[in-house]
Amino acid sequence: MNWTDFAGWGRRIADWAADYHRTLRDRPVRAQVAPGEILDALPAAAPEIADEMERIFADFEKIVLPGMTHWQHPRFFAYFPANAAPVSMLAEQLVSAMAAQCMLWQTSPAATELETRMMDWLRQAVGLPESFTGVIQDSASSATLAAVLTMRERALNWQGNQAGLSGQPRLRVYSSNEVHTSIDRAIWISGIGQDNLVRIPVEGPRRAMNPDALRAAIEADLAAGHTPAGIIACTGGTGVGGSDDVAAVVAVARDHGLYVHLDAAWAGAAMIVPEFRDLWSGVDGVDSMVFNPHKWLGAQFDCSAHFVRDPEDLVRTLAIRPEFLKTHGHDGVVNYSEWSIPLGRRFRALKLWFLLRYHGLEDLRGRIRNHVAWSVTLAGRLRAEPDFAITSEPVLSLFTFRHAPAGVDDLDTLNQTLVDAINDDGRIYLTQTLLEGRKVIRFQVGQFDCTAADVDTAFDVITEIARRPPI
Repeated sequence: MNWTDFAGWGRRIADWAADYHRTLRDRPVRAQVAPGEILDALPAAAPEIADEMERIFADFEKIVLPGMTHWQHPRFFAYFPANAAPVSMLAEQLVSAMAAQCMLWQTSPAATELETRMMDWLRQAVGLPESFTGVIQDSASSATLAAVLTMRERALNWQGNQAGLSGQPRLRVYSSNEVHTSIDRAIWISGIGQDNLVRIPVEGPRRAMNPDALRAAIEADLAAGHTPAGIIACTGGTGVGGSDDVAAVVAVARDHGLYVHLDAAWAGAAMIVPEFRDLWSGVDGVDSMVFNPHKWLGAQFDCSAHFVRDPEDLVRTLAIRPEFLKTHGHDGVVNYSEWSIPLGRRFRALKLWFLLRYHGLEDLRGRIRNHVAWSVTLAGRLRAEPDFAITSEPVLSLFTFRHAPAGVDDLDTLNQTLVDAINDDGRIYLTQTLLEGRKVIRFQVGQFDCTAADVDTAFDVITEIARRPPI
């Protein structure tokens, strides 16, 4: 493709994108296709002869688009959002056009220095003290893995990478069951092993780790000859928004010299709103934390904000410096590839710069405040409906509920059937989870362009489909 054709198709695709977003409410939120349907529509082998762009784009609309779940749909109430504000998309177009590999300061000084500044903007925005320094990771999973590797290395006196884990003391990491499964995966990949992830029971309306049980588990492991390595706390867990008492967890950790990582992947973005910060009170005492601007702030995926108290520990864990990666003649520069598991790095800071400048923090705060208020209102409306129960109270904009009409023995099947029927209907999209072994339905508000009317539609759809007679 020559650059004249590129420019023409770029304009056409931009027009298509604008129309796509303007008409999203007319589309079903979740893809309405059967498994294998898209695969069967694709040729079994790559073409030998070049095809015309017109035909390629036509097949995109005919084959690919029907198989897409529309994450930017204003009535996407499932999982957590993966927002992409328009200004963030424009920044990503510039990043794609330049196609830089920003692994070192010298491979694009602007990318490194803009990242440094953007992470400090975010640090200030969420109220973290100056003792924290940030780096942009691809996802919270990578940030958590980096944290687990760091706590492993500290616990082994920095010998894990060098000597391996064979013959080393048995390491133990502590969390509740409310944490995301990315924590389990980090434990696997780090070599610590699933059996050494110690689950601490939860208590209270926020389903927080019991600090006395945490302390007892650590002391029992010490008595058994094991080596406690660290604690992973959460703020706004994926299931029902479980949030640990961060200050209490930090107090236990300090008594035993343990590393604390806080996973606030979703809820951390809401900390730009000062009145919500009680949810992670004590965060200034953790060793690292992560939240995803690509969830609630509108930065296009992928963009994960990873903050650390001591970057030297992170760099000591992850950095490898062969001669070809050294920057000579420029002392004191930061090479963020030494702060990340991948060597390659995209220019993720640009979309944050565009986003924060274009919207400003006050606009973003207003959106989050609205989402929380609309979710609380919906929970109240469902609570007032016969045959509905609120099973976990709103944590920011996330709550769970259950359809529980009298005379039904198998409520788990009923609620799964309800979720499936709602998603097949297409007007909204929800997901289910388990709460104390029972199937419940999750609802969260967070899509960038969602309105109060969209949440009202959710109420109408939920109650309408719940009242339909069984087939």
